[in-house]
Amino acid sequence: MGKLLAALGMAMLSTAVSAAAPGPAAHVRHVTIARDSFGIAHIRGTTDADAVFGMMYAQAEDDFPRIEHNYLAAMGRLAEAEGEPALWADLRQRLFLDLDALPGEYRRSPAWLRALMDAWAGGLNHYLATHPMVQPRRITRFEPWMALAFSEGSIGGDIERGVDLAALEAFYGGGKSPAPARLADAGRLIEPKGSNGIAIGPSRSASGHPLLWINPHTSFFFRAEQQVTSTQGLDVYGAATWGQFFVYQGFNKQLGWMHTSSGVDTIDEFAVAVARRAGRLSYRYGRAWRPVRQRIVTLGVRQPDGTIAPRRFTVLATHHGPIIRQEKDRWIAVAMLNRPRAALEQSYLRTRAGSLADYLAVSERKANASNNTILAAADGTIAYLHPQFVPIRNDRFDYTRPVDGSDPATDWQGLHALKDLPQVVRPATGWVVNTNNAPWTAAGADSPKAADFPRYMDLLGDNPRGDHATALLSRGELFSPQTLTRTAFDSFLPLFDQQIPRLQKEFEALPPRSAMRQRLAAPMAMLARWDRRWSIESEPTTLAVHWGEALWASEGPKAAAANVPIFAYLATRTTDADRVAALDAAVARMQRDFGSWRVEWGRINRFQRLDGAIAPRFDDRAPSVPIGFTSGNFGSLASFGVDRQPGQRCLYGTSGNSFVAVVEFGPRIRAWAVSAGGESGDPGSSHFDDQAKRYASGDLRPIILDPAGAGRPYRPGDAHPPVPVRRVSAPGTPCGAP
Repeated sequence: MGKLLAALGMAMLSTAVSAAAPGPAAHVRHVTIARDSFGIAHIRGTTDADAVFGMMYAQAEDDFPRIEHNYLAAMGRLAEAEGEPALWADLRQRLFLDLDALPGEYRRSPAWLRALMDAWAGGLNHYLATHPMVQPRRITRFEPWMALAFSEGSIGGDIERGVDLAALEAFYGGGKSPAPARLADAGRLIEPKGSNGIAIGPSRSASGHPLLWINPHTSFFFRAEQQVTSTQGLDVYGAATWGQFFVYQGFNKQLGWMHTSSGVDTIDEFAVAVARRAGRLSYRYGRAWRPVRQRIVTLGVRQPDGTIAPRRFTVLATHHGPIIRQEKDRWIAVAMLNRPRAALEQSYLRTRAGSLADYLAVSERKANASNNTILAAADGTIAYLHPQFVPIRNDRFDYTRPVDGSDPATDWQGLHALKDLPQVVRPATGWVVNTNNAPWTAAGADSPKAADFPRYMDLLGDNPRGDHATALLSRGELFSPQTLTRTAFDSFLPLFDQQIPRLQKEFEALPPRSAMRQRLAAPMAMLARWDRRWSIESEPTTLAVHWGEALWASEGPKAAAANVPIFAYLATRTTDADRVAALDAAVARMQRDFGSWRVEWGRINRFQRLDGAIAPRFDDRAPSVPIGFTSGNFGSLASFGVDRQPGQRCLYGTSGNSFVAVVEFGPRIRAWAVSAGGESGDPGSSHFDDQAKRYASGDLRPIILDPAGAGRPYRPGDAHPPVPVRRVSAPGTPCGAP
């Protein structure tokens, strides 16, 4: 009966948003936008479609260039703006996305979804119509069907994880096959584009009300923070990826959700033998030969003179999916989720779910392949949910490598039912957590058991952030929003706590008079005395981070070649001699770069936002803000991934903590948040970087949930909307300053 009621409830929900979409003028009459003191847009509409119209208009006000960039990339049209360098990323998108088919998919969509897509396009087009000074690079008019091209809110998406651009170029461009990307990038310390999510149940909450910690680790400035409400019952707050009409990480009055990138295997490669049979290009499948599917894809490429030149490709595919590269004498096809309408439905409808049952009813669309979910509900429910798109496979095959696509036994055999996936609901421990690690530690003793599931349910295993979070949550304390925030910014770095004793063991085995022992005696003593905690003033943190980078450079390629996760490799296979050699390399680099291996962390680890460009640039001479936290690879729950740019001395953050929030569900919902930099992409706006210092210190601001308290409302297109205060100066001091 419970499932039936949930299904009926979601059917009523769908009916509630099924009104026919009016034109822009009608929407404008039924939409208001108010902006609070941090520039966050609070949108109110009569219908959900009205609210979506206002949501997109407000996003465009804040950062239209990012909206257009996202859709150019998603539709495989980025080369029209950026030229040849974007060509192969465009082709990668178009392997799966058929732009000619999307208008038909739009027409076949249910009326309620078409109304939202109409409003989505209407809001963006109304912005362009009322802001003639804005010059789009390529998209001068948004069509409703375009919303289907970018229907899942995670950063990058499955296709970027599953298809290597260099190998794609070699196959379709006639170049030399490169080394696999997993080997080419293995020596770089790349910040995981993942997240932390924590839910605290009533038994572990100081107030008796459930808590949710929302902590995506993405590229900075990747999402807009918004509140979107309608008189039809929509009332959602959180982070929406620029250009999308649903909140991806957030909460409503009954339910909150946090998505974390999953280690589940949902992208597989199939190696096939190819030959020309009876004049047709064919691939072997079982005892038969099947024709290779062929489709012409035409891409536009911007030329130096500004004209657009067409480039045509014959895209090839088997029944598994498109061909993406060649290995020796076989072609490799890739299979992954490709259901844009179902993904868009699921992404939007879950924002209106009021309970776990509602959320699961929406999830039956099985259009989420890459994200775990940490969930908390006002009724006290907390849960860990696995991605819902999980193909059934024969577990005797190793799907971490290309399998034999000519063997029918390797084919996907439908999808797992939701009840057969790893999950945790209302655990006795009173908490659930995920840090992109395996679900086998999601709730301490109440976690699912790996032995009960196929091995493809997780390929990543554990990580230092998971170890860190589990240890903190297992201490038994009662959490308030404030103590949960402090826990999520805990400064301990467990990877170094694991590795330093092993480093010290090898160091002490060095000959007493050896040159290496003499060079490393003082650095080793500093690390041995260190409490393994980051801080702005910490010199050991700087040394440890450089040592960690050197470890990745030496051990990452070995781990990739052995097909072993890097953290497992460091724990079980890295030798003590390798650790000492890495420290020697780190000290040498610091002396070369800074003139000393003793440097306070906050003097070189900085947050800086100079302009609204998609690809950030940095300048040591310009103001920046010192940051204490560091890479999540080392176990820092507050993540800060840096970019080294030629000619710049400091390390500048480009990813990690972005939108961060804590939510307490109760009779009156309370929430606090901070966004990296600020809400606006306009360097002249005071909201361009007005949250930078709060971001650096973890000082979350109270969220306004009553739109009436947000400020004076205006309507989309008003000739004189409230003018934001102009930015006077950037926060912080130049590189090298405290």
